[in-house]
Amino acid sequence: MSSPTADLTLAMPDVAQIMRVGSRLLVAILIGALIGIQRELTHKPAGLRTHMLVALGTAMVVVTAAEAGMASADLSRIIQGVITGIGFLGGGAILKLTAEHEIHGLTTAAGIWMTAAAAAAAGLGQLGIALLGVVFGLLILGACVKVEKWLGDRVSRDAANRRPPGRP
Repeated sequence: MSSPTADLTLAMPDVAQIMRVGSRLLVAILIGALIGIQRELTHKPAGLRTHMLVALGTAMVVVTAAEAGMASADLSRIIQGVITGIGFLGGGAILKLTAEHEIHGLTTAAGIWMTAAAAAAAGLGQLGIALLGVVFGLLILGACVKVEKWLGDRVSRDAANRRPPGRP
């Protein structure tokens, strides 16, 4: 029978494990910070801290499962559960309805979900994939705003040109 102190001693990581796990968690935090800063700069409800916490929490769950030596099928189920749970968090961002019955928050929810996915990749040690995903995510969040504005302006002009004479 093992003592409580023996159990704690067995759980203490060595330097190599601390470096491996630490680098994965730090990349996850960076992922959350990059997306969170973009959301803060555009004055969105889920910003820096939210994205950093989602990323860190996701990576911690994945790293813990991977470091515990779980089989890939079990690890896959853990990741599925985390991604599903993050979907519910994002759902909360979407379900806030305005008086005009417009739904807002879809991009925020997608950003939270993408942050979790990138953090899961970082937690698995796939740092290049995680960072590449964030770069693509930031490009989408930044560049597509201009495209959406251009399309919106074009649709508005087209609608104005189709109005019957004498109508505002």
